[in-house]
Order: sequence, then structure tokens, then C-alpha cells
Amino acid sequence: MDTEANKVGIVILTHGNFGKALIEAAELIVGPQENVLPLSVDGTKEIDVAVKELKKNISKVNTGAGILILTDMFGGTPTNLSLSLLKSDDMEVITGVSLPMLLKALQKRTESLQVMAEEISRAGVKGIVVAGEMLRKRTSKG
Repeated sequence: MDTEANKVGIVILTHGNFGKALIEAAELIVGPQENVLPLSVDGTKEIDVAVKELKKNISKVNTGAGILILTDMFGGTPTNLSLSLLKSDDMEVITGVSLPMLLKALQKRTESLQVMAEEISRAGVKGIVVAGEMLRKRTSKG
């Protein structure tokens, strides 16, 4: 049974409003989602305030099935804040968030965090395409 209680909660922690925009775009494709929240990091907040907000969002999306934190880039403040909370097997942090990655995460929310992480990572890599190059290869074969 696919209930909210057995779905991994997702927090998207990014610079600016990137996370909010990703959720809005994903919901246009797959419909409204529960237990998925964005959190913006900007330079005006103290680190302890940002960590407190992150913990608050984590508790809001926590259904008991695990927490996935998606961040925009490895080494950035959002990732560093997230990694400071990564202390148990029921939480995972994945960097480089994109729309293909978020869509895969939303599809795989009833899987284990390890399975989700592998699939999301693959979706992110697969989502990077030099479209013009692909088109040129197709037209040169024809």
C-alpha cells in the first residue's frame, strides 16, 4: 500500500529559491506532493538559525520512513549544513539536485534510502545531455 506513512520525506535545501522552483515544476508533472519541503539558504541568516530551520523542516516531513535531503552543490553551505545532521541510516544527502533527480526521488519514495540514492544519482547523470550533439548523431545516421 502506497500511503504517506511509508514514503520517505524530502527536504530540498538550496541557495536562493531553487528548491521551491524545483518542487513547483515537479508538481506540474506528477501532481501535488506531501512531505516535500524546500528550504532556502541565504547569506543573511546565522548558521545556527539555518540549522534550526532545517531541523524543523526535517521534522515536518518525517513519516518514519527516512529523510532524503537534496542539495544544489557539493561543498556549498546547503550541503555542509545537511552533512552536519547526517548521523543515522535513516537520512541521506544527495547533491547536484535537478528536476530529473527530484522526479525520480518522488517515484521511489517507498524504496530504501540506499536504493533511492542509487536511482536518483543515475537519473541525474542520465538527465545531462548535449542535445545538439545527440541530434547531429541521429541526422548523420539517416
